[in-house]
Amino acid sequence: MITNPTKQRTLRGHKATRPTPRAANNADHQAVLAGRLTPRDRWLIRMLHEHRVLTANQITALAFPSFRSGRMRLRELFQWGVVDRFQPFITSGTAPMHYVLAPAGAAVLAAEDGLDVKDLGYRHDRAFGIAHSLRLAHTVGVNEWFTALIDHARHTDTDEQSALTAWWSEARCARHFGDLIKPDAYGRWTTSGGEIEFFLEYDFGTEVLAKLAGKLAGYAALAEATGITTPLLVWLPTSRREAIARRLLHRAWRELDNPRSVPVATAAAELLDPETAHPSPADEVWLALDTAGGGVSARRELHRLLDAWPHVSPPSTDAGSESAVGADPALPLTAPAPPPMPPRPISRGPSTGRR
Repeated sequence: MITNPTKQRTLRGHKATRPTPRAANNADHQAVLAGRLTPRDRWLIRMLHEHRVLTANQITALAFPSFRSGRMRLRELFQWGVVDRFQPFITSGTAPMHYVLAPAGAAVLAAEDGLDVKDLGYRHDRAFGIAHSLRLAHTVGVNEWFTALIDHARHTDTDEQSALTAWWSEARCARHFGDLIKPDAYGRWTTSGGEIEFFLEYDFGTEVLAKLAGKLAGYAALAEATGITTPLLVWLPTSRREAIARRLLHRAWRELDNPRSVPVATAAAELLDPETAHPSPADEVWLALDTAGGGVSARRELHRLLDAWPHVSPPSTDAGSESAVGADPALPLTAPAPPPMPPRPISRGPSTGRR
């Protein structure tokens, strides 16, 4: 859960899974997949390629009506060689199954984009390498942060429509902005009451906070180079750590040549109410860095943050495009960022009495 993410120190390798018969990835199998994969399956393939790893719980929250239906479909995709899976060993309890892109899924993605698999930058060993990465918990934590937003959007009332319209991975951000900044993600959140785009710095409680504050200079340089002012959201695990981070961030922010070019807001995971149905970063937990005091009344919902920064222009209407956030158009793009929200279920027409 976003309010209680799994720490890296609790992960110790991964548990072996029971062998399951799987289809061979050949031309005949690819032909069969053409008739089996739904738009939601193809969307999931792109999401796994973009974000490296998603847990069974995250995939269910992103795109399925229930955990049972998600588990059954993921089992089929695994048997077809579209996805691979591993289960980290944790010191207490049982970790959810973690899913990565498998060769058959990569072949489908490459074919859709008219590319060779190698042009995607995909390698099976690298895809599975995340299972042993010391950044596994951080990557899963960032993905959980955005999953909570999408889950919130999927369950909002019709009078308060909301959507995550852009979600770039750390790797995509690094390709475009790596010479200046390396955010954990870029996103865009839209509701009937407003829209905001942002960079995310996801703190797991392990990074030196002085290093986090030192990143503001890079964000200021990016704003100067692109002429685009993009808010920076800093997510921390506890209110105590947030208070310490705010002091260091404010000191570094005041020393910038143009502090207004780097709007910063902070929030802590423990401020979310775990008793609510779908707690998420969209809730009223954000506090602008230049806000005096830190009372509850000063905190805002995510889509209301721009009210704290009247000088920041609304996001470009070209939602989530490479140029909309100042990316270098000369960089080669192997595959566009997938839409974060899953496709709508296919309507099969009037009911025939069969389910």
